[in-house]
Amino acid sequence: MAKVCIMGCGAMGSVYAGLMAAAGHEVHAVTPWQDHVDAINAHGLRVSGFSGDRTVRLASASIHANDVGPCDLVIIATKAFDVETAARGVKPLMKSDTVVQTIQNGVGSADRVARYVDPAQLAVGVVGGYGASLPEPGHAHHNGLAVTWFGAYAGLPQKDLEASAEIWRSSGFEVALHEDVSSMVWKKVIMNVAYSGTSGLTELTIGQIIDHPEAWRIASGCAQEAVDVSRKLGIELGLPDPIAHVRELGGKIPDARPSMLLDLLAGRRCEVDAINGAIVRIGGERDVPTPINDVVVALIRAKEAGVVQRGG
Repeated sequence: MAKVCIMGCGAMGSVYAGLMAAAGHEVHAVTPWQDHVDAINAHGLRVSGFSGDRTVRLASASIHANDVGPCDLVIIATKAFDVETAARGVKPLMKSDTVVQTIQNGVGSADRVARYVDPAQLAVGVVGGYGASLPEPGHAHHNGLAVTWFGAYAGLPQKDLEASAEIWRSSGFEVALHEDVSSMVWKKVIMNVAYSGTSGLTELTIGQIIDHPEAWRIASGCAQEAVDVSRKLGIELGLPDPIAHVRELGGKIPDARPSMLLDLLAGRRCEVDAINGAIVRIGGERDVPTPINDVVVALIRAKEAGVVQRGG
């Protein structure tokens, strides 16, 4: 049994927490959402969907990590814009062999975490095909478990990377370890870029985007621009047809609504800057045209501003 703390236990983090606790690990959840904390402490954490339907008790759930103590594994599962705040709070959870896994959409989060966590204890994670949501406080639902990948950020010993992956495997996740972390991250980026902004604008599910010719034209165009940027960066994706890969992976979770849409519907800040916005930013730096992502980002920001003004 391992001691695990999940920093940022929202929809995705709650899926991790629930399955790890069900497998017998000591799991501590940290989330800023007090109603989620209260529901977990009162009734347990329910995880439903692809993996079944279970309610489990966590070792603790709180809005801070002050009382958790040193852990074997720390998972930073926050939104990209909250990752530094979470990383600053990791120190009380650390011991000499603690592995910190940071799992965010988009690019650049691991570099920010490495400002506060020893790079030799840091792993980068990529997950995809989960389609996770929080139907209500204390309840996470997910549509799949397609991709769970990890790689060492810089200097993490292989034995420690393997040990951290085994915690996931023992909890029912199929885990792959990758040496080329940049390739691993960008394979997920092209997926995020395709569906996140498109769904945020159209309010369609992933399956509906795939089936709608005009929505798919925008989604695949966003993904192609991300592929163009990755090639300019010299990243080898290892995919014969990246757009077909995006369509195939999306087809496994047709009912899923990306987190960008869920955040917009809830009146919360979304991750457009870390996803579609990152393609625009890096493309500009590298002289790679990104006109479709340009428009998507502008419209998402306008929609986000309107939602925030209305208070959701």
